[in-house]
Amino acid sequence: MENDHGELIGHLNELRQRIIKILFTFIIFLVAAFIFVEDMYNWLVRDLDGKLAILGPGDILWVYMIISTICAIAFTIPVAAYQAWRFVKPALTREESMVTLSFIPGIFVLFIMGISFGYFVLFPTVLGFLTNLSVGQFETMFTAEEYFRFMLHLSLPFGFLFEMPLVVMFLTRLGILNPMRLAKARKLSYFALIVVSVLITPPDFISDILVIVPLLLLYELSITISKFVYKKRIESDVSI
Repeated sequence: MENDHGELIGHLNELRQRIIKILFTFIIFLVAAFIFVEDMYNWLVRDLDGKLAILGPGDILWVYMIISTICAIAFTIPVAAYQAWRFVKPALTREESMVTLSFIPGIFVLFIMGISFGYFVLFPTVLGFLTNLSVGQFETMFTAEEYFRFMLHLSLPFGFLFEMPLVVMFLTRLGILNPMRLAKARKLSYFALIVVSVLITPPDFISDILVIVPLLLLYELSITISKFVYKKRIESDVSI
């Protein structure tokens, strides 16, 4: 009993140390990003005809912090994944440990790809559509806070949603998921993805469609990847 209690305390201490390392890394990247945040801000608003308005002195600080925070999150993700791997490594087999470690670079790459898709594809499309609706009817003026909040809502969620194929590949490799199970859950998964799409997008039909279609394609891609990984896993087990 005392040994179990001692092991629990040891695990909790290790978890605390790894969380501290993750937070320390995040703060370092946050400070580094804030140093260059003005350049990043100018790049993000480069296509605007005029300047963004602010309603108070705190607005620009809020915008700068949002930009810096997103950058810090992006670069902290692989560090957080590595620390999580180090924490669970003792409970994994050698093969599971190597498989898990090999997925860490992909987490960062897919997160950047997701944000890039949201920013370069979805955001200008939705913004252009909504702006065109006001042509000749309203005088359009964007505040910095609302502009970047809108950008955030259409970009950041895709950073996490683009992790879906990698997560499916990882769980299939460990034998937790398989393509048959994913195909069987297709209807329920579609419904869940549609609900997520509606929740993370502005309240208009075009935005919903532009988000729903990529998510459904990501799910189908995940099934295809799962089939490939599952086949390789079966062949490996048979050869053994």
